[in-house]
Amino acid sequence: MKHHLYPIKFQPILKEKIWGGTKLKKLLNKESNASNVGESWEISDVEGDTSIVSNGELKGATLKQLLATYQEELIGKKNFVVFGEKFPLLIKFIDAKEDLSIQLHPNDELAAKRHNSFGKTEMWYVMQADERSNLIVGFNQKVTPEKYLEHLENKTLSKILYFDKVSKGDTYFIEVGRVHAIGAGVMLAEIQQTSDITYRVYDWDRKDDQGNERELHNDLAIDAIDFGMKDDFKVAYSKQENEPNNMVKCPYFTTNYVHLTETIKKDNVHDSFIIYMCVEGEASITIDGFSETIKTGETILMPAALKQFQLASNNAKLLEVYV
Repeated sequence: MKHHLYPIKFQPILKEKIWGGTKLKKLLNKESNASNVGESWEISDVEGDTSIVSNGELKGATLKQLLATYQEELIGKKNFVVFGEKFPLLIKFIDAKEDLSIQLHPNDELAAKRHNSFGKTEMWYVMQADERSNLIVGFNQKVTPEKYLEHLENKTLSKILYFDKVSKGDTYFIEVGRVHAIGAGVMLAEIQQTSDITYRVYDWDRKDDQGNERELHNDLAIDAIDFGMKDDFKVAYSKQENEPNNMVKCPYFTTNYVHLTETIKKDNVHDSFIIYMCVEGEASITIDGFSETIKTGETILMPAALKQFQLASNNAKLLEVYV
């Protein structure tokens, strides 16, 4: 039986990481017995990690089942033509208790050729940062492949990397080919293409409980690094209340910042699903008598077929995402 679509929530998929901490549990109320939860995958169609609906009549259905059943009603006509029964985005919250590895992601062409996958263009919105926390984004000088390999060999890569001190609300656009890392003490929201392809180039020489270092991918990475990339990774955006303020617009996703202080009516004119990530406060979404609440650290999917709805809050900050 095909149910009417409504605002859909999913069970978070929690990932233990060697660098993970406790903020996702303490600040975002994610439930886990692990002490090192690094990621909460909010909406995922990655093979082996498919999201499961947690609310309404479709509770228990997987995102793959929704795509097979509802197709363009779920993701939009143009998206269905391009992606078929594959959800195009992976939505996460990340807590870095320790520095993540220095890494980068391949573009669509390389990812398809090597891994039968999408590339991994992504963006970060900083939700909380400890004092003196930073992100690594690109290089601090002009770097050639030869110079990069020399520093990699000598384990002095950090000398040529750009460290940017971060604060709550800071936003970064991480294009494929850009070397980067999330620093210790940072919790953020991440929006990315559906891909789990990461080329790890340096992991600070750390070892796991069994004394093993994590795998590096330097042979693959050298061809994937864009050494001529501009330093345009920091995103400036306006913060007008009760309207969408554009943060990132790229071929893979558009993300807007919405600071809600009242009830607003929304018209979905994008021929796409819309995702709302609540990064602060609490908001309600109402359509045809159905109402759902999202709190800090929660995510909701508005299927493309839902053309008009209401958002309401006296003080909530949302990331609004569509393709």
